[in-house]
Amino acid sequence: MTEEMTAAINKTMENLKRNNMKPYFCNTKQEARELVLSLLKQGDTVTHGGSETLKQIGIIEDLKSGNYNYLDRSKPGLTREQVEEVYRKSYSADVYLTSSNAVTENGELYNVDGNSNRVSAILYGPKSVIAVCGYNKIVKDINEAVMRVKCVAAPKNTVRLNTGTYCSEKGRCVSVDKQTDSLMCDGCHSEGRVCCNYVVSAQQRHKDRIKVIIVGEELGY
Repeated sequence: MTEEMTAAINKTMENLKRNNMKPYFCNTKQEARELVLSLLKQGDTVTHGGSETLKQIGIIEDLKSGNYNYLDRSKPGLTREQVEEVYRKSYSADVYLTSSNAVTENGELYNVDGNSNRVSAILYGPKSVIAVCGYNKIVKDINEAVMRVKCVAAPKNTVRLNTGTYCSEKGRCVSVDKQTDSLMCDGCHSEGRVCCNYVVSAQQRHKDRIKVIIVGEELGY
């Protein structure tokens, strides 16, 4: 990493701590995986949101080891109603694993969701939230976070989900091309839209409930 990125990571971690979130740094995704495991206790009820980052560090396979009460939203054969029940049970989990669409140098997490089970669990319910984020998720401020979602995270996710939205075809949100004043919330009106609820996690009331693991590798979208 460059000296500039190292400085950005240090600033981000300092401000996460100031905002009552517990920051960690790992050089590699393997170190991040080991750190997450160290933060779990045998028998914990654990679940997670949709996350390419969690897949990349390999932690989801560890959750299937039998050491945890794993609420598996992707278990084969589940009906939509059963998946929704997993979402509801997630609010009582001991640990909720996720990533973040962006992390600002001001120590804020910015997340945008369609179904919104992920952002709602980050906000309230699970006793502990662990967010694993590659250094590529770090941005200067909320304005850059908004643009990161519209030009990076959302387009890549909509391609993965085959939504057929404007951003999946053009590589950017329609609101960017419109140059609207209400950039954060503006977008397409297609049924496949994944940007429905927008959440900024700033200073937290419950100190260290949210843990943020920054990894010295590019991970996720």
